[in-house]
Amino acid sequence: MNTQLTPVGHWRPGSQQPVFEPSELAALLTQIRQPVHVVRDLARHRIGLATGGAVNSAAAAGDFPLLATLPAIYPEWLGDRSFCEAHGVRFPYIAGEMANGIATTRMCIAMAGAGMLGFFGAGGLGYPRVEEAVDELVAKLGTAAPWGVNLIHSPNEAALEDRVADLLIRKNVPIISASAFMGLTPAVVRCAVAGLHLDAQGRIARKRRVFAKISRREVATRFMSPAPQDILNALLAKNLITPTEAELAARVPVAEDITVEADSGGHTDNQLLVALFPTIMALRDELVAQHGFERPIRVGAAGGLGTPGSLAAAFSMGAAYVVTGSVNQAAVEAGLSDAGKAMLAQADVADVIMAPAADMFELGVNVQVLKRGTMFGVRSSKLYEAWHSHASLEAIPAELKTRLERDVLHATFDEIWAETKGFWLKRDATEVARAEADPKHRMALVFRWYLGKASKWAIDGEASRRADYQIWSGPAMGAFNRWAEGSFLAEPRNRTLVQIALNLLEGAAVITRASQLRSFGLPVSAAAFQFKPRPLA
Repeated sequence: MNTQLTPVGHWRPGSQQPVFEPSELAALLTQIRQPVHVVRDLARHRIGLATGGAVNSAAAAGDFPLLATLPAIYPEWLGDRSFCEAHGVRFPYIAGEMANGIATTRMCIAMAGAGMLGFFGAGGLGYPRVEEAVDELVAKLGTAAPWGVNLIHSPNEAALEDRVADLLIRKNVPIISASAFMGLTPAVVRCAVAGLHLDAQGRIARKRRVFAKISRREVATRFMSPAPQDILNALLAKNLITPTEAELAARVPVAEDITVEADSGGHTDNQLLVALFPTIMALRDELVAQHGFERPIRVGAAGGLGTPGSLAAAFSMGAAYVVTGSVNQAAVEAGLSDAGKAMLAQADVADVIMAPAADMFELGVNVQVLKRGTMFGVRSSKLYEAWHSHASLEAIPAELKTRLERDVLHATFDEIWAETKGFWLKRDATEVARAEADPKHRMALVFRWYLGKASKWAIDGEASRRADYQIWSGPAMGAFNRWAEGSFLAEPRNRTLVQIALNLLEGAAVITRASQLRSFGLPVSAAAFQFKPRPLA
């Protein structure tokens, strides 16, 4: 193969000679912020790597045939440059919106300060808590800085979804991440459409930018197409958008940033990124051509991203940006208890399990959670089986009822219903009315009490319920732990959000450089693909 490589010039050494041995190459590969030259040693028929020196067209004594010159590579350049330009960030990296406020305002502030994007995890929170977080972020970061808030699809609480959307629009939240949507709703369409206008050059401009997290082709199609006319008409009829905004909405996609979510923690379809991502990329190209959009739609990657190699793989497939989730739950700034973070730090790749989702319990939707150290996955599945098999709490056989009350709930059905009823009377009284008219729905609310509490116990560090902690996690967490083993990131107290991000990005850049050079025929060792974490500025 080497004899087929045609020199493009000649390289003359400066103060340093080229290196040819795999161990020497591995050390030089980490110097990604300077150009490197691929040279040939004619005498020994081998290919090596050089830095510095001079490139010449004519050969002189001591020169090496030059096969290629690779420019410097920076973590900032791994994704689509337009992503950083559009969102005002330095790095194509997002800390995703872990629900129940686990992705804290502190995380958003840390990300913005490091030139990255973070989303506050509003999913599962009541309206007052979301409003408090938005007010804090607006006060500390303003509405021009790179930060955002999650809008999660809430099929059981459509009014809350609408109310949160209204809040995000009214408070001028700059970026919104829509997640868990199975189709478009008026709330998410309004977030995308409200504020559309023409700039001084006559181009369509957005007041806020919408990301859409998807794992299905049909959902991606809806977000990468113009908003449906029937939803626009409904919003017009309620004076929630203007005729001009509705007209402009027909010329742009609902979202210009599509996050392809593979096997992640929380809501997931357990998809393989290497299978799903290229499919969505091709779909994007089809829809852009079909609708004649003036601006491209960017496609990012999420799910399973816990090591530099996984980030490098995502970028090599064409990801405009990457989104991390599970690994951030173990970060110092995350809104999870120290006990929960310690459990995550012990997880291996296979230490996850699927369990019923609290917000979509009656739809049979599952979330991926930590299995090691907690019985939540097994116990919550028993509750779903009981709900699915019986028409009401009263219809559950006495023996099963006793086991559920004693071993799972640690309270009687009546006690939990009394607490649950009080909760919903404050949050949404229509749920109580529905439950009193529909015994099966009342049973669902009682069992959802456990699912919701299990997450709160993990967040609060409730020691008496440690065996019931619900901690959302995908395989990326275990992969991260194995990668961090023996390094400063092995200790939870060192896992700051920014250090996690910088090490993943730096490692991805090093691995990208190693892959490039291997394709030129250099003897790149396996060690070159094993970047180890180190404190980075």
